Amino acid sequence: MALGPGVMGIVNVTPDSFFPDSRTSVADDAINRGRSLFAAGCDIVDVGGESTRPGAATVSADEEIARVVPVIEALSHYGPVSVDTQKGAVARAAVAAGAAVVNDVSCTLVELAGELGVGYVAMHRQGDAATMQINPAYDDVVREVGAFLREAAERAARAHVKPLWLDPGIGFGKKLEHNLVLLAHCGQFVDLAREYGAGVLVGTSRKQFLAQLGGETLDVDQRLEGSIASEAWAMLEGVSMVRVHDAAAAVQLRELLVRHVEEVVA
Repeated sequence: MALGPGVMGIVNVTPDSFFPDSRTSVADDAINRGRSLFAAGCDIVDVGGESTRPGAATVSADEEIARVVPVIEALSHYGPVSVDTQKGAVARAAVAAGAAVVNDVSCTLVELAGELGVGYVAMHRQGDAATMQINPAYDDVVREVGAFLREAAERAARAHVKPLWLDPGIGFGKKLEHNLVLLAHCGQFVDLAREYGAGVLVGTSRKQFLAQLGGETLDVDQRLEGSIASEAWAMLEGVSMVRVHDAAAAVQLRELLVRHVEEVVA
């Protein structure tokens, strides 16, 4: 892995993920996108067969397996691959096909990751895809998300899961103010993760909250600048991985920040 935080590129083998450039329903197109992500400098490519955006429809495990397995089999020859799923059957099939990490927005598969001997991303989400953006509420979002991630880390430790990343779940059951507060406290989650020998993964790329920052609605293709700015903040706060749609920009950002830190230290 390159010096500095890792970059996880996104391949959605679905017809309905929210960012058109990352989605395809054709395996060969998905494989080509994954290869381009590795070529751009991504450290891992995340392959998903079911959209997790707010309001997304669910698909059967068989359909999800049919979508992701050929892509994972092909891409695993080029570099590490993770599977973005919340279904145990899909995770098993993906790992058998070569996936090295289970990226689980439901945070229900940690014991399975331990059984399979692969890495795991434990993410916080309030509700599910159908309900998570229907007026999400917290008394103290940092405390509540932190407590959830600590419990996930404890479960991962008992299941002997390594490597492990904790993800505060930006945009998953959070309003704008919740997302901003969580980003502001990235360092606190980094400290928590280090207690367990884990890292923090943050995914802000192209998400809806970025369109709300200026009091106006920006289409998904207008959110690159906000994505890069939030990823820069997360990197400077010490996260171990950023999950991105725009690989070349994120890799360049990492190189610039690492170079700056090296110059300051020198």
